[in-house]
Amino acid sequence: MPAPTMTSNVKVSGQHRGRALDTQRDAALREATIELLAEIGYDRLTIDAVAARARSSKATIYRRWPGKAELVVDALHGLKGAPLVPDTGSLQGDLECIARSSASADNLLDAQLMMGLVSALTSDAELRRVFRERLIDPHTESLRHVFEHAVARGEVASDRNLDLLVSVYRALMLRKLLMSGEMPDAHFALQVINDVIVPLATTPGGPSLAPAHEVGRAVARRSVVRHQES
Repeated sequence: MPAPTMTSNVKVSGQHRGRALDTQRDAALREATIELLAEIGYDRLTIDAVAARARSSKATIYRRWPGKAELVVDALHGLKGAPLVPDTGSLQGDLECIARSSASADNLLDAQLMMGLVSALTSDAELRRVFRERLIDPHTESLRHVFEHAVARGEVASDRNLDLLVSVYRALMLRKLLMSGEMPDAHFALQVINDVIVPLATTPGGPSLAPAHEVGRAVARRSVVRHQES
């Protein structure tokens, strides 16, 4: 059986134009940013502090990033990596692949760091814009492509509300972080996919069309079957 293939779904950033910049210096600045973000949070983090931690200068930072929001999000992007669009041949396989990949990348992030960042997102419009453009939108697009491929294969009805399915998955992962203070691991991500997302995606009528009690019964049946198989 051929191994699953994956394709990157992120556009290369054009922010490092002009002369070649020292990639090691970039890495040091990103590392200093992540360290400070974990130690003092986004609101207290400054370009001066990053420059001092990395033994660099503000001018060096501003040649690479236009401001604090871009620097922080780029540092986070470096840890999480580019989103992938798996092609395992099935919706279940693709979603499980994304869950494992996402959880593995999230394990590199500190839960307190991310909770502080979520708090800053509610009050900082510039951070919210950059975070959405660089991190949320590319990963959302990748997940949507998975559902679109499933529609093309006939696994999911063509009138299914794909945006809602994507939103439910991301909302449950965020809820796990906020309510438990821990980053969602692969076990939780797979549980969400197997017990919630796949049933919602494949139940006749769909989450936006079927009565709520029908969807609820489908999710419950799926959970019982998986419990009996385990």
